[in-house]
Amino acid sequence: MRIRLSPVSVAVVALVACTAVQGLAALPSWKGSLLVCVLALLVLLSARRVVVRLGAVAVLFAAWALFHAALAMQARWPASLDGTDVTVTGSVIGLPRRSGADVSFVFAPESRRGDAHAPRGRIRLTWYRRAAAPAPCERWRLTVRLRRPRGVLNPGSADGERNSLQRRVAATGYVRAVPDNRRLSTAICADGWRARIAKALDTALGERRARILKALAVGDTRGLDAADWDTARATGVSHLMAISGFHVGVAGGGGVLLGRLLYVLLPGLALRLPRQIAQALAGLAVAGVYAVLAGLGLPTVRSLLMIGVVVLAACCRRRTNGASLLAVASLVVLGVDPLSVLSAGFWLSFAGVGFLMLCVAPTSDGWRGWLSSLLHAQAVMSIALLPLCLWFFGSASLVGFAANLVAAPLVSFVAVPLILVGCALLGAPSLAGIFLTPACWGLSHLWRLLEAMARMPMAAIGVAEGMVATTLLATLGAAWLFAPRGLPLRGCGALLLLPMLLPPRDPPQHGAFRMWALDVGQGLAVLVRTRSHTLVYDAGPAYAGGRDAGAGVVLPAVTALGIGPVDRLVVSHGDSDHAGGAGSIVFRYPGAVRLSGEPGRLGFPSRPCSGQAPWSWDGVLFHFIEVPEARGGKTASNDRSCVLAVEGIGGRLVLTGDIGHGAERRMAAADLASALPTVTTMAHHGSRHSSVAPWLAAVKPTISIASAGWRNRFGHPHPSIVDRHAAMGAEVYVTARSGAIRVDFPVATPPLVMREWRRPAARYWRE
Repeated sequence: MRIRLSPVSVAVVALVACTAVQGLAALPSWKGSLLVCVLALLVLLSARRVVVRLGAVAVLFAAWALFHAALAMQARWPASLDGTDVTVTGSVIGLPRRSGADVSFVFAPESRRGDAHAPRGRIRLTWYRRAAAPAPCERWRLTVRLRRPRGVLNPGSADGERNSLQRRVAATGYVRAVPDNRRLSTAICADGWRARIAKALDTALGERRARILKALAVGDTRGLDAADWDTARATGVSHLMAISGFHVGVAGGGGVLLGRLLYVLLPGLALRLPRQIAQALAGLAVAGVYAVLAGLGLPTVRSLLMIGVVVLAACCRRRTNGASLLAVASLVVLGVDPLSVLSAGFWLSFAGVGFLMLCVAPTSDGWRGWLSSLLHAQAVMSIALLPLCLWFFGSASLVGFAANLVAAPLVSFVAVPLILVGCALLGAPSLAGIFLTPACWGLSHLWRLLEAMARMPMAAIGVAEGMVATTLLATLGAAWLFAPRGLPLRGCGALLLLPMLLPPRDPPQHGAFRMWALDVGQGLAVLVRTRSHTLVYDAGPAYAGGRDAGAGVVLPAVTALGIGPVDRLVVSHGDSDHAGGAGSIVFRYPGAVRLSGEPGRLGFPSRPCSGQAPWSWDGVLFHFIEVPEARGGKTASNDRSCVLAVEGIGGRLVLTGDIGHGAERRMAAADLASALPTVTTMAHHGSRHSSVAPWLAAVKPTISIASAGWRNRFGHPHPSIVDRHAAMGAEVYVTARSGAIRVDFPVATPPLVMREWRRPAARYWRE
């Protein structure tokens, strides 16, 4: 007799299998993976022993994930064709996003067999200086310049190449300004409906007031700026700023009420279709429409699948339990897209629902019981998901419990129903305003409260990068802490959270220090850490849309490495690729001492580097190397860069900013010479107008690091300069190839210890 497998056990095995294969450095062929899938399926269908069948499930889902990964990597744009112009025909998908005069969007090319230069997957495009943005569903023929997806890689930051893989983005690029670009046709699709609803809300309420309503109505987050997202993250309400799975459930509940109302008005319908089945189908229909308008994100798909299983069980007159619902939903998601395990949303979505099912028991004690369950649920979501939030994002909100206690009921039970009804009545603006106006008023006041909470001291907590075992241990502790009554020693679960909140520290010894040259693209940002002090030298570039490398790269790295606070900020000079992120550093650490070669070009007070006395931290000497003025006092901006030398017992670091050959020739050789092993940043990112031979002969670098963007338009670092550094005996590293680069300057041998962020943890998506 064959023993049936429970959905929960199958889901757990499938999840472990799909996750395990993501640690591979290389992939088998898609044909071999598909063959293994077929064989595992045959074993699963024919085997009788539970252990064998579970093993077949593991092999089946592991091979299925490898099959999807191999196809996605095969579809990626060949690196050998980077920078090539191609003409593509396809459709705009999703909602195009405008940033200033530029428009970015995702484009789905039509397949063209036999054309080796045709992209075979989605491409993310930017159309520079485009007045009229392409609309969703429009079909275009465009000439584009493409390259393989490539992102920066740093401690504490997201892996852009992994995200591109999970979203099936095969190439990135921009639209070329040629006359052959033309719109071919316009189709009808869900994204078009979303865009029209968003535009109607802008017209009715104004773009600024409607930004949160659009996010809740159709998942349109384009109106939320960087400050809005910072507020949402600091208060732990990011999940409420777009259509969440719970909101889909609320919409489904509204559909059930509509079905019940219909039967009250027309009781004769019960003779044709039982009321319970009709209500379930109505709830599924409304939830489905809402999920489609949301763009079918992972949380909405999960909720829709669970609602679908409930409806199917109701139609078949069978009972279901929450664990089985969650298991079936996860199996369907993994069956459709096994690479969804690469997404933080997958884990947070399913873990959140799982914790609620495990830790929050239903009650029938009236309003007191309902209030107790609400408080318990918010505590579970705020604390139980803390380990996962810290693992994925490096930070979590300490005011999230209080913020969600107010925001979650208001948004889910008041704002969302009002918005949905208002959107359904947009054809009659006066009627729609009856529902949209109070929703807008309530959300505006809620947002002011959240902004005030986000400004509170210690609103958010950040921790250093942890290990997988630490995260699993903390998650187990959270489940133990909130387990139902009857489980012994529940309070001891809090002890398992301590390793994550109090991670081990490994500070340099007295007289030693570490440096990190961060991967910020075409720019420079360096962290220097002694035993108890941190210095930031440059903060990378500013980006379009209000973001910058200071907030997106430097500060997450400081948090992930556990080296905060920042004691001193040195901005070499005023160019954007060096100073663009400095404002974010100052905002986070206002007490940091600020020095710059061009104080007048910065947006905050700072002192000049010139004339600053040397200082010592923990046995490590810091001093600026004087750059003499050019003749006539007309020194170029780049040559005003602060040149900082850091000297420990076992080595020296020279940070050069953007100085050119003129400044290098004017600097005294005696100030540059040292008997210590020397690490230097390549001046001006390795420009051919820097790193002159006499300067290198005086510095004698052991390691030279060029901080430059991948395939940047300046050609940095120039091959001749790389060869010049190598001829001096230096090992040359480029952040575009290595990711962030760490160098240890210990007090004993070995003299220098290197780590490249791309090298030790190879993943198949970083080919």
